[in-house]
Amino acid sequence: MSAAGALSNTATLNHFHSAVNSGDLEVISKAIDEFVAPDLVFHAPVPMGATGAEALKRVWEVLLRAFPDLHVTVEETIAEGDKVVSRNTVTGTHRGEYQGLLPTGKTVSYSEIFIFRFAGGRIVEIRGIVDVLAQLRQLGALPS
Repeated sequence: MSAAGALSNTATLNHFHSAVNSGDLEVISKAIDEFVAPDLVFHAPVPMGATGAEALKRVWEVLLRAFPDLHVTVEETIAEGDKVVSRNTVTGTHRGEYQGLLPTGKTVSYSEIFIFRFAGGRIVEIRGIVDVLAQLRQLGALPS
């Protein structure tokens, strides 16, 4: 892939992150339809009963219900070939049920790293590592 292709993939990912940070599920859903292949391969814990882009939409439904002010800060982006890696810090206030936990009102801040593979200008595969342990400790679900 050309350097221009890697730059355009990074630009696509930046547009996607902007949509995510809108906090508006409709905007996020439209961005998923635009930037993500319907048959997305998603290598991360996702809600059962959904695959592809629909699974990604469900992830955002769960996250925004639990953390309506969720914000993803991109700390670092690396693009090579058909892949873009994004290292992020996620923050939000626990205002809705999450992982069986009733709302605590606590603010969380945790790290994640995602590798996005692109084809034809769309995200076709996502591999993610999310620091769920830090998240659950901050919510009081696990001892610190």
